[in-house]
Amino acid sequence: MAMKGKWAQGIRPRNFSWVIKDKLAVCERPGGYGANHRRVRRQEEIIWIREQGFTCVVSLIPSPHNLHNYTELDVGWRHLPFGVHDDARERLAELYPALRQLVADGGRVLVHGDELGDRISGIMAGYLLWSGLVPHGPEATSLTERILHRQIGPFGRELVAVAASLPSAG
Repeated sequence: MAMKGKWAQGIRPRNFSWVIKDKLAVCERPGGYGANHRRVRRQEEIIWIREQGFTCVVSLIPSPHNLHNYTELDVGWRHLPFGVHDDARERLAELYPALRQLVADGGRVLVHGDELGDRISGIMAGYLLWSGLVPHGPEATSLTERILHRQIGPFGRELVAVAASLPSAG
């Protein structure tokens, strides 16, 4: 099989990081968000996601904008909106089991919000705690900060506390 050219492989999404190597990753919204969103960049990033073998993109953005682009480029997706005013306990109680199942089924899962900030960082730290991969909240927070190269602020830390209060995956 011939190697694909550089452009046929797409471009890596901004702020891409593995949370669990080869299983669970995060990034900002493909194509960027707000005024920085570019259709061509979105397409190139989705191509990269497909070429890297991701089986499912989980979009946490409240609106369903551009989800059809995943279908058009043959990338599986799930929309699990988590808006600013949504109940965190309710959203995480739905999200974490869904992520666990996608990963358990052998998937390579990519989670994104509009940006890779406090919300996504806190959700991922909470997932590491909830799933039992990391035993304590402060440890999960510290590990996630190192993985994502960013500090988790008060809102993200609150999400870790909410995750700790949920029935665990085990």
